[in-house]
Amino acid sequence: MSQLGHFFGSGISRRDFIKTCVATTAVMGLPFSMAAKVAEAAQAPDRPPVIWLHFQECTGCSESLLRANHPAPATLLLEMISLDYHETLMAGSGHQAEKSLHDSMKANHGKYILIVEGAIPTKENGIYCKVGGKTALESLRKAAEGAAAIISVGTCASYGGIQAAPPNPTGAVGVRDIIKDKPIINIPGCPPSPYNLLSTVLYFLTFKKLPELDQMGRPKFAYGRRIHEHCERRPHFDAGRFAKDYGHETHAQGYCLYKLGCKGPATYANCSVQRFNDAGVWPVSVGHPCIGCTEPDILFRTAIADKVQIHEPTPFDSYAPVDLKDKGKGASPVTTGVLGLAAGAALGAGAMLARKLPDAEQPAEHEQGGDHEHKE
Repeated sequence: MSQLGHFFGSGISRRDFIKTCVATTAVMGLPFSMAAKVAEAAQAPDRPPVIWLHFQECTGCSESLLRANHPAPATLLLEMISLDYHETLMAGSGHQAEKSLHDSMKANHGKYILIVEGAIPTKENGIYCKVGGKTALESLRKAAEGAAAIISVGTCASYGGIQAAPPNPTGAVGVRDIIKDKPIINIPGCPPSPYNLLSTVLYFLTFKKLPELDQMGRPKFAYGRRIHEHCERRPHFDAGRFAKDYGHETHAQGYCLYKLGCKGPATYANCSVQRFNDAGVWPVSVGHPCIGCTEPDILFRTAIADKVQIHEPTPFDSYAPVDLKDKGKGASPVTTGVLGLAAGAALGAGAMLARKLPDAEQPAEHEQGGDHEHKE
């Protein structure tokens, strides 16, 4: 049976398969014409082996992938790759599970993709997290030796997450703080979008290389722009309309949540575009400020209500104030008069300056005039 036939046989319809491939193509920022190539890569018979390790985490990243309302991303990902080891999903346990892990590492040395979920404790030689009698520190270093590339899924594996928050009693860190000789892709989020993981794997399968990364090791196609730039509440921010409190009428009217602690202006992610659960929702859309879960210096390090420092926390003064005393009557006569005087002064100054500037057309007119007099 062909790989595509295998997909359809496992419950994925052709419509869902194409829809998911088109969606991931868009997430990667590729033109629509590349969707066919992405679909072809997804059907390739040579499935890359994947070893998925769990350390200090809540398994929320795996759950976000598996519990999505639309099953295609999870099912497609698990059918595209050969998931040789995943403690939550595999049927085996104990010595049987450990054997499958080491057999895969040995047979696919230098070929497999290592996915890490959770932070790695380093204090007291890493005794605060052990699996199979080995510390997370030992397991990660051993598995990384034969990996072609490493994907850190979630903020815990990327930067340490909540385990690394002060006072960080276990000395938790992200993968990048331990492994220095392997290509590492960070897909932060608490949890990250399943499409960001799926798109990263598809990019690797399609182009046989890693996607372009930012300075934090994140794929630029998913983390290249601030959430604030594509937020549906951005027009309210630009107009100076801010929610004053939870439950207040300004909150119910969908005003900007910046003053309630929204970290969107300092957070790089595609949540406001990709959203979650295939239902078009994300925290800000349901009235909760962004907590900056993709940023190492924001999540679990600043209070939800604390405002992040941005270049222009309020709109510039030319916008009319929202809370006018005489609602519905527009700007006051004083405001109109001041703006009118300012505009008139600006126009007058421009006219005087124009009179003082040399006329760029004047030499040409003189030349034409000279020619005319000569002809006469």
